[in-house]
Formats: sequence, structure tokens, C-alpha cells
Amino acid sequence: MRCPFCGHNETKVVDSRDSESQDAIRRRRECLACAKRFTTYERREEMPLMVVKKDGSTEPFERGKLLRGLVVATAKRPVSSSMLEALIDDIESELHNAMQYEITAKQLGDMVLRRLLDMDKVAYIRFASVYKEFSDLDGFTAELKRLG
Repeated sequence: MRCPFCGHNETKVVDSRDSESQDAIRRRRECLACAKRFTTYERREEMPLMVVKKDGSTEPFERGKLLRGLVVATAKRPVSSSMLEALIDDIESELHNAMQYEITAKQLGDMVLRRLLDMDKVAYIRFASVYKEFSDLDGFTAELKRLG
């Protein structure tokens, strides 16, 4: 680590702890040449999540797009926006922790449905009806029976 004061290349870590937001490691360093102290923050370099669509094309994961779909599915249901944000956070964390930066739209939809099932069954059915593209009443009825 280069000292911002004198430019020397050797420093030592004096203290290390998580940042207040828990998204970085805060390190206090001391230059071995001039003995001045400074702080650095180390963050995980994150690759963008990519979604592989049914037609094979790839697009960046859009948190807002998923949130809009969830808002529609949970309209007039006892599901708060903070619950939806937590659902999306959970999915993003699971993917980043697994170091999976490319996911099919089907896998993503399945991850959402698993979480919605625990959250609200009506929202689950609403989301599934769009996501699974039921072509007739039989498919919709079969999904309802599976829940029942």
C-alpha cells in the first residue's frame, strides 16, 4: 500500500475492523518511512449479475425491474416494501456468495417463487401466473392444487 503522504510503498496495518455499513473492511495503516497514519477501505470487487433470457440473450440484472414485478404481485397484500427489498437482497447475496454471476431467467424466477411462497401465497400465485406463463386454466389450477 502506497503512503498518501510520502509515497513510500511499505505500510503496516495497525487496526482492522468492519465498516459501519458492513460492506467493507476498514484498516488503519502506518507508513514505515514517515510514520503517518491513514485509513483504507477494502471492498469486495463485485461482478455484475447477468440474466440469461429464454431466447439466449443476456442482460444485466435490474433490481428495479424485479421490484416492479413484485410490487404488482403483492398489491393489496400484507407485504411491505421492506420485505420486498429484503427478498431481493437475499437473492443477490445468495448469488454473490455462490460466486454465480450469470443466472437464467428461470432460475431467478424459481428463487423468487420459493421466497414468495413463504411470504404470501396469493402473491406467489400472482407472480407465478406471469412468470410461468400459464397458457390455460388447467396449468393455473394445477399450481393452485399443488399449494393446497
